[in-house]
Amino acid sequence: MESFADRREAGRRLAGMLKRYAGRNDVVVLALPRGGVPVAFEVAMQLGAPLDVILVRKLGVPGHEELAMGAIASGGAEVLNADVVRTLAIPEEVIERVADRELRELERRERAYRDAKPPLELAGRSVILVDDGLATGSSMRAAVGAVRAQGAGRIVVAVPVSSREACSEFRAEVDQVVCALTPDDLLAVGEWYEDFTQTTDREVNELLQRAQSIPAHR
Repeated sequence: MESFADRREAGRRLAGMLKRYAGRNDVVVLALPRGGVPVAFEVAMQLGAPLDVILVRKLGVPGHEELAMGAIASGGAEVLNADVVRTLAIPEEVIERVADRELRELERRERAYRDAKPPLELAGRSVILVDDGLATGSSMRAAVGAVRAQGAGRIVVAVPVSSREACSEFRAEVDQVVCALTPDDLLAVGEWYEDFTQTTDREVNELLQRAQSIPAHR
């Protein structure tokens, strides 16, 4: 199965699968920082849609931070992975401690990326949520909960690569799911990119500013 050169190329290919949303004034593209921003930038550019970020932080299991026990998102949305919490018998106070720490980082990124600008209005609009890939889907679920709470009229989850399980599960949770690649053996999202260099805060800000400088996106 073919991989992607980098996140920008993945975004261009993903945009080709979302052509039905091009040129519409009810569409908003929301990226999950940081890795989702380069992907979403290309999607927004090709669709002629405004670009913003939806801040999400994974709640990693202490000592095994790569394993998500849940996630939080802008607006107070929180999703827990019940299977992980139950299997590892994670106490509520541990979850709260990790959530408090990640909330502080989420608020820092809100300040860093938005620079006091208000988020885009989502009520009644078609919202395309974009990340660079789905593994467990915890972060995306938190994002879905956040935009649903803000009254989004239609929710679309769009990613370049996803596990078959996550892609299938989201079909029952949102209005549309677009997964460009669904390998049988997804172990890590980064394996499907030739260049999976970590996206920086500076790159996020540059891409958001570029998107806002284009007249069609104001």
